[in-house]
Amino acid sequence: MIRKQLKTSKRWVIKIGSALLTNDGRGLDKAAIQTWVEQIADLHQTGAEIILVSSGAVAEGMTRLNWTKRPDALHYLQAAAAVGQMGMVQNYESCFKKYSINTAQVLLTHDDLSNRQRYLNARSTLRALLDFKILPIINENDTVTTEEIRFGDNDTLAALVANLIEADILVLLTDQKGLYESDPRVNPNAKLIQQADANDPKLKKMASAKGGNLGSGGMFTKLRAAKLAARSGAATVIASGRVPNVLAKIFEGEGTVLLPNQAPIAARKQWLASHLKMKGRLYLDQGAVKALSDSGKSLLAVGITKVEGKFSRGDMVACLTANGEEIARGLVNYNHKETNKILGCSSHEIENILNYIDEPEVIHRDNLVLI
Repeated sequence: MIRKQLKTSKRWVIKIGSALLTNDGRGLDKAAIQTWVEQIADLHQTGAEIILVSSGAVAEGMTRLNWTKRPDALHYLQAAAAVGQMGMVQNYESCFKKYSINTAQVLLTHDDLSNRQRYLNARSTLRALLDFKILPIINENDTVTTEEIRFGDNDTLAALVANLIEADILVLLTDQKGLYESDPRVNPNAKLIQQADANDPKLKKMASAKGGNLGSGGMFTKLRAAKLAARSGAATVIASGRVPNVLAKIFEGEGTVLLPNQAPIAARKQWLASHLKMKGRLYLDQGAVKALSDSGKSLLAVGITKVEGKFSRGDMVACLTANGEEIARGLVNYNHKETNKILGCSSHEIENILNYIDEPEVIHRDNLVLI
């Protein structure tokens, strides 16, 4: 029944990985790309709104530069991305033109989604493109990103795009048939998971954190992406891009479906959740953990036991339990020096300690999202 319900999905985000696009590093697999484009065109014809998140720029650049090993140096990766992006976009444009589908290239960095104004601008642009029946092709802007502003992998980027446009379904096409109970490369008898909740903690133990030579993550990054996508109510499908007509077969049981088991969170909190780079960490006592997790309260200074990192007012910080488990993140009202001075103190003491008071809360609940 759930598989059939996926047919009613209006808005899709489809991500294709590097190993698939480049035939495991042999250069752009134009024949395979044509088959995926044909499937996407069939969906587009039904009225579905589709955004394609495509890996492959670095891998294609490596092929054009005759490199056999993915470099570690960032500037080499950026050079490869700049070279490979040309071939990748040209190929997509020519393939989609056969079906009279106009495409648009959109390159994003983490800063584009962590800055509130740029986040809203990106959302408006993507929605405008979809209104005009144009198919956006998104990739991380690898030619300019540094480690501090990288998403890290295109699975995560695809999930954040799903949040951005409030997609109904996120499809992650990979070289595996889906999520298995154990690594099928090690255990050939491993069982495929047909359906599960995206936030089921047991799934983490089943995932392999190691990706291929071309990619930047394994099944672990896909589970993380599914959890992120679930925040805006999107179901995630992990399936093999090498299965013929895989997008249609998703409705018949192909791949693994990871379902959102929570109500979609508000758009502003989706933006808060999209921050991947924390400027600092606040360790909380048990009372503060309970107040945030169970009661949806703001974070007060009295519940903070330890401060790590250097951050300014308005920066994103993580909220952790005494054991170091992140439970929330939010925009802080005080910098790291001020927070260190007032930790463990009641709100009415803040003014006496700092000689001023900006807010009675360290993080207001409107600027805080649970993880």
